[in-house]
Amino acid sequence: MTETSTALPPKKRLDFSKVMALFLRPRQVFESIAANGRPTWQTPLLILSVTALLVVLVGGYFNARAAQMGTSTLPADFEYWTPEMQQNYFSAQQAMSGPTFVYVIPLAGAWISLWLGWLALGGLMHLASTLLGGRGSMSSALHVAAWASLPFALRDVLRIVFMLVTQRAISTPGLAGFAADGSAFLTQVLTHADLFLVWQALLLMMGFFLADNLSKNKAILGVLIVLILILLAWSGLGTLGASLGGTAIQRPFF
Repeated sequence: MTETSTALPPKKRLDFSKVMALFLRPRQVFESIAANGRPTWQTPLLILSVTALLVVLVGGYFNARAAQMGTSTLPADFEYWTPEMQQNYFSAQQAMSGPTFVYVIPLAGAWISLWLGWLALGGLMHLASTLLGGRGSMSSALHVAAWASLPFALRDVLRIVFMLVTQRAISTPGLAGFAADGSAFLTQVLTHADLFLVWQALLLMMGFFLADNLSKNKAILGVLIVLILILLAWSGLGTLGASLGGTAIQRPFF
């Protein structure tokens, strides 16, 4: 008598085969997530972490170079400051030109906002889906939130290319350049608003429609409510950070 055993295929923590498929056939990716239930959030989060690192390194290099050459952007109404205030500003800029302020702190902020933003997005989407009658789990919500955020990695790549071509850091990301002077909160809202946010919203709608068995209208409603709440929250934090330290939060939700 012989015993036979069926070997289960090993679970892959990283699955890069879905990356290109998400951009070309997103429905197939979310159907796969809903079907197998395996944790697949590591892949998009790893990619987003790497692209965030590259954005900080490239942007930090050009910011540091601009500060050394004296070509960095001055605050509004700088010419009306007293000589003492101007000297204090330049002294502070010189003190903050070290690697800790140029690379370490921005990178820590980018990674913290990425991972905490992902958890917040997944948790709020699971709550909204449950209230709207969805049958998904918290795990599936985190998977969908992670994969739906992958377009921001493409945005990071485009930002890196832009900085390398123009030889300068990006000072007004998103639609912030359209904000009127003095409207700090509106500037933060527009900083986070771009085509990639719309892309993420469409992927979230598709993902929760397929993974949580929501109707199309409920999936659209839940995603819009959650993204608006998160956008307002991040914009409020960015406004507070800008007013306290002159440094705004640059990376949205993921």
